Amino acid sequence: MNKQHQVILSLGTNQGNRLENIERCISYLHREVGTIIKVSKLYETPSLGFDSDDFYNCAVILHTHKSANQVLEEVLDLEVRLGRIRENIEGYQARIIDIDVITFDEEIIASEKLQVPHPEMQNRLFVLLPMRDLNLDWRHPILQKYLRELLMLSEDKSNCKFVQNLDIALSEIKLDHFNYIAIEGNIGAGKTTLTNKLAEDFNAKTVLERFADNPFLPKFYEDQNRYAFPLEMSFLADRYQQISDDLAQFDLFKDFIVADYHIFKSLIFAKVTLAEDEYRLYRNLFDIIYKEMPKPDLYIYLYQSTEKLLDNIKQRGRTYEQEIPAEYLEKINSGYLDYIKSQKELNVLIIDVTNRDFLENQTDYIYILEEIRNKISV
Repeated sequence: MNKQHQVILSLGTNQGNRLENIERCISYLHREVGTIIKVSKLYETPSLGFDSDDFYNCAVILHTHKSANQVLEEVLDLEVRLGRIRENIEGYQARIIDIDVITFDEEIIASEKLQVPHPEMQNRLFVLLPMRDLNLDWRHPILQKYLRELLMLSEDKSNCKFVQNLDIALSEIKLDHFNYIAIEGNIGAGKTTLTNKLAEDFNAKTVLERFADNPFLPKFYEDQNRYAFPLEMSFLADRYQQISDDLAQFDLFKDFIVADYHIFKSLIFAKVTLAEDEYRLYRNLFDIIYKEMPKPDLYIYLYQSTEKLLDNIKQRGRTYEQEIPAEYLEKINSGYLDYIKSQKELNVLIIDVTNRDFLENQTDYIYILEEIRNKISV
């Protein structure tokens, strides 16, 4: 999965209840367009280029997989829904809300509808000052200057006054109270996608399973009886080695880690794939290894229906997965649920994502974040 885009938006309002306008806009952006991971202080600034009431201005950082044009279309639609009316007259106008796309990663976009970086950003203190609050390591890709340099060179000497700090929904989710979160799910449930999104949004370290490098996996899907034992032993050895190596470079008491698997999955898959005598041998070896492994503070299981799993597997197009039978997926799911029931000391959160696409739909991702927040607050 590709990394999310980092988008900087500038928000402004000088009509009605300005604070409420800004707060509503931030909330809608977060729930519908992309994840708001940081917000600047709120400033009051004089109208620039026309005579009108003072503005409230701020800037936000938004994470999204959407294209720049998609973001533009959605923020323009949001402006309308929040009450903005664009009158067909020349020059600047008072407005209940204004959302400008200032940057999109470090890309340069020059189209009829969208120009980024915003061509006037370097001339507007009400854009530069809030952007400085975001503590960005960002350089203007055309001017080749960092924010502090743009601020020093700006000829806009407007009186931008601090009003107050602003809150974002993400700050309510104290995910970093945990040191180690494991996200599990059946084949095709989206655990790696969610792991990467959470890590990017909450600034966490990741531990990702190296499943594609296992030489026995394609052979197993062709002849399960023959290759089940070497496959499961290979996975166990690799997971043990990887977790040992990856976690060794982190401080489990200081670093925030999100993994897309927990080593116990080895036993779940082995119980489904191995013959009874092979499983007994495997279980003896597993128990020795499991005692040494750190346990996650939060274990998230993504449940999806078998039909949806098969559809996801088909869409991601890994050749060796295309012949996985539904019965196999159902056994794996039962194995996970049995394991979860047996682990009395494990902090478990089960999230049904059958009818949710948290990669494409921001509202579905927000649903998952709220499920996590509810679990933390219990």
